[in-house]
Amino acid sequence: MLRKFPLLILSLMFISLLAFPSLGLAAEDDDKPLKPVPKAFADKHMPSGWWTDEKVIAEGKKIFETRKLEYEYKRKKKVAKEGCATCHGINAKKDRPKKRGAKDFRSSNRMNRLSDSYWFWRTSEGVKKTSMPAWGKELSEEEIWKVIAYEHTWSHGNKPAVHDHKEIENTVEK
Repeated sequence: MLRKFPLLILSLMFISLLAFPSLGLAAEDDDKPLKPVPKAFADKHMPSGWWTDEKVIAEGKKIFETRKLEYEYKRKKKVAKEGCATCHGINAKKDRPKKRGAKDFRSSNRMNRLSDSYWFWRTSEGVKKTSMPAWGKELSEEEIWKVIAYEHTWSHGNKPAVHDHKEIENTVEK
């Protein structure tokens, strides 16, 4: 009986991950279509030249690593004061996301699909029912674009690159 118990636990964990992928170890949702960008964000685009501007990227890195946001966490009365690096990691070459559910910016399969307007929308408005807060009231539009330019380098070997990928999904709400 004792030998069967660990096997039972492992089996239940595996079944849980299949049934509830958000619980942890399942692959990111790289194959699911992205939600359409709200019309209010459809015309938001990275300023010309910023994807590869090293000064912009350096400023985005500083914001990513140092700025903190105070927000109510998951509708509980608990207030968190966290920044991008708290959840996504700080080392673009080796860090996996530090919080469950945080997107791995190193994944080119995922990041190459995001239009700049989608990326801006998610950073600005946050993601409901997750711990991704809205940064639009804390950061200026310019600061958000700088952070996005920095995050983009993670999926390109920590090097600046133009965000012009054939995989980009560019759908807008009707």
